[in-house]
Amino acid sequence: MSVTETGAAEALPLPAAPDRSPGADTGASALLWDNEETLDLRLPPEFAALRAALPGQAASPRDADLLDGLRTWGPTPTPAGTFELIPVHPDRDLPLIHGWMNDPAVAQYWELAGTPDLTERHLRAQLDGDGRSVPCLGMLDGTAMSYWEIYRADLDPLARFYQARPHDTGIHLLIGDAAHRGGGLGSALLTAVAELVMEHRRTCTRVVAEPDMRNTPSVIAFRNAGFQCRAEIELPGKRAALMIRDRVRPELS
Repeated sequence: MSVTETGAAEALPLPAAPDRSPGADTGASALLWDNEETLDLRLPPEFAALRAALPGQAASPRDADLLDGLRTWGPTPTPAGTFELIPVHPDRDLPLIHGWMNDPAVAQYWELAGTPDLTERHLRAQLDGDGRSVPCLGMLDGTAMSYWEIYRADLDPLARFYQARPHDTGIHLLIGDAAHRGGGLGSALLTAVAELVMEHRRTCTRVVAEPDMRNTPSVIAFRNAGFQCRAEIELPGKRAALMIRDRVRPELS
């Protein structure tokens, strides 16, 4: 079912086709960009030089806080309870996340079903990177019930497929426990996280996402959380709904 058929938005013209010539760097999983590719998208030398020129700033992109202190954002109230993003610690969290990735409802989009090593490599690619993507557990009233990746969309391969703005912030989400799926919880949590991003990342004007068009519940959840479908885009491995929530939403302006 397309986004148009769910009433989210009319399809818009697609961006220019990406380079698919031999050797072009376009590999990705069905729902989530492959982090080896994401983290190989290097920040330009000018970025490090600029930070080195600022008092008290780190010269290395690895030392830069590209997501404005996500680890300190803290809890936020939601209609479902108190929610908080807690950065993943593989030694503690790997069994839980590995179990979620092997749930067939999750695996068909994330394509990370398999051994714990596969999940661990996926997590460590982000944790050992320069901080442009931070994997987190979503804690609801103290219980881990979802997995999130908050990432710099403007520094991600996704930026090749839409007109990215500086500091665009992306969201990947899965709700791990089937008992928490449905009933509007996903929309409530997406709303809360989008508002956390806007509160703590003052330079960010938009939160973006690219759910698989086949994942109708996900597209609807983003729409109900105030995201608008701006286009249907062809990404490596999937056709996606480009969902964007602006800092100043059109219906509120």
